[in-house]
Amino acid sequence: MATPQTPYDAVLHAARDVSKLDCALDAEMLGTALLGSVYAIAEEDRATAVREFVGGFLAATSRRRTASATTIRRVFAALVPDAPGATTVKPGAQTPAWAGQLGRVRLTGSYAYGDVYGDQTSYLATFAYEDSADGGPDHAVVALVDHNIGITKDVFVGGPAERILGQVRQMCAGDDLTWFREEDPRRLRGEVARHLQITDGLGDLPDEGSLATDRTLVGARLALLPAPAPAVVEPEPEPMSPQERTDLVRAFLASPEAARFGLDEVPEADLASLHFCLSLVLDHSASFSDPDPMRWSPAVAGLFLLDWVHRRAVLDMDDAAMLPRVVRGWSGYAARRRGLPATAAAQTDTSIEEMVPEFVRLYTTGERRSPATAAVAQLMAEGVDPNDPDALGAWIEANRQRLGGDDPT
Repeated sequence: MATPQTPYDAVLHAARDVSKLDCALDAEMLGTALLGSVYAIAEEDRATAVREFVGGFLAATSRRRTASATTIRRVFAALVPDAPGATTVKPGAQTPAWAGQLGRVRLTGSYAYGDVYGDQTSYLATFAYEDSADGGPDHAVVALVDHNIGITKDVFVGGPAERILGQVRQMCAGDDLTWFREEDPRRLRGEVARHLQITDGLGDLPDEGSLATDRTLVGARLALLPAPAPAVVEPEPEPMSPQERTDLVRAFLASPEAARFGLDEVPEADLASLHFCLSLVLDHSASFSDPDPMRWSPAVAGLFLLDWVHRRAVLDMDDAAMLPRVVRGWSGYAARRRGLPATAAAQTDTSIEEMVPEFVRLYTTGERRSPATAAVAQLMAEGVDPNDPDALGAWIEANRQRLGGDDPT
């Protein structure tokens, strides 16, 4: 066969055996995988890119009469019903009988499960075709929402539904760091779709999983669920006031968790480092879309100790020595305040302890410093106070040539 001349020809070639498949689900899985390549390479607004591709494909193939062409047109129209031309796609003479079941499913259950820390929530919905003989087996749609980065991180479609649901129930029942519940399908649709919209706009997608290949079918299934209640536009969370921060720090320093790490009575010389480290903990919590200084976990601690603090703060040796103690104390305090199981607090504490060598290495090498942080660190290393305008101006003047400024001679 000659090399396909257009992306539409390439899709027709890849779908050349679609009419030979056994059921609608197999065809929908093929269709969503084909559209996954469009989704993956789009540079912005990926969902729109898929919709526009399907519209272009339907227009370009409107005169094709082969069984594979008429069938894949039906598949794409069912997967992306809001694409231009989707509502006018007609069945062809050679379209397989199962094509009548494309997208004709009903919800049979909706659930949510996640970790007790609040890092991630997975939403699971199960579906059955009106006619299982032509439609295919019951299947499950699973979407993983990551609250630390604020996106739907992965999606998956598979079956049989009861097997997947049973595995999830068993996993959660045997782990006191996870929870499981039935979920309102309106909330399921709203939460997954809201975070998927952010994912669709990412420049780079998460590397692992089936996000790209299953995204279109997941969107089609979500659209069948009851619409969520109209969104109430919430004001941006107000940052804690200076007084609220002070009160929270005082409460922490009076806690048994602070005492465990000797933070309740530090020497006078270490007080500045202690309060600087506590301010970093609160600033990091405020950087999340849903700020909560009590939401700490192994994942949050890793983001803080191994990434954020190196990019956003300049630590001296006293600060670097103090910070792991502060984070261990704060995470234990937060776990108790939230009523997490003792095993959850212990796991976070152990994880932080294991991170300390890497934290020290990153502090020593400075390899994750941002350019601005690196510049401030250099000033401090040379004895210049970045907050002193006169000292800063004198340093710039003395280093004009090194900085690439005009030669005064």
